[in-house]
Amino acid sequence: MTTLKGAKACVFDAYGTLFDFASAARSCRDEIGDDFEKLTVLWRDKQLQYTWLRAAQERHADFWQVTGDALDFALETLALQKAGLRDRLMSLYLALDAFPEAPALLGRLKAAGLGLAILSNGTPRMLQAVVENARLDGLFDAVLSVEDVGIYKPSRKVYQLAVDRLGVPKEKICFLSSNAWDAYAASAFGMQVVWCNRYGQRPERLPGNPDDEIRSLDALPALLGIA
Repeated sequence: MTTLKGAKACVFDAYGTLFDFASAARSCRDEIGDDFEKLTVLWRDKQLQYTWLRAAQERHADFWQVTGDALDFALETLALQKAGLRDRLMSLYLALDAFPEAPALLGRLKAAGLGLAILSNGTPRMLQAVVENARLDGLFDAVLSVEDVGIYKPSRKVYQLAVDRLGVPKEKICFLSSNAWDAYAASAFGMQVVWCNRYGQRPERLPGNPDDEIRSLDALPALLGIA
């Protein structure tokens, strides 16, 4: 059933939406065993907390530093300070797995004539690396980093980047994120929003209201009226 009206472009969050941030720690199970799940959760939670706290303090550092700082905290907390492990995990963050449905989905949207972009906290270098590793380069009209405005999501300045770069009014942009807070913020900004709720989160008590909720990107074409 079509629920999105007149969308001209689809803009995707990167981490957790197109790319599986859990794949880095999962690839190190040979060193960390079942603790990879605890590491994934703590690393991600602290990574996001640092973006919000730095934005609130107006003390910006790029996402590569924030990701490393969050990893240091997680490794120390879980007593996983093995020689070489940090470097291995950081390298793997540049080669995260794309979710299985992402490549075909993006190709289908592009064939339908929609503009495509990534809008992410990641640095340009980080985003270029994961896009190329997943062989998704060439599909996007823009790969946008918060570094262009020097502040993290959910600042309205970040969502405005997509409007300015794509030349599409915000109400004609379909924004996709697996992060509930990100989806709600984009909705409050004025975009049409589909919350890809991969992780079974509960609805947020924040401004905004996503237009629809899906569990996998596979469900997006039907919402856009793409056969």
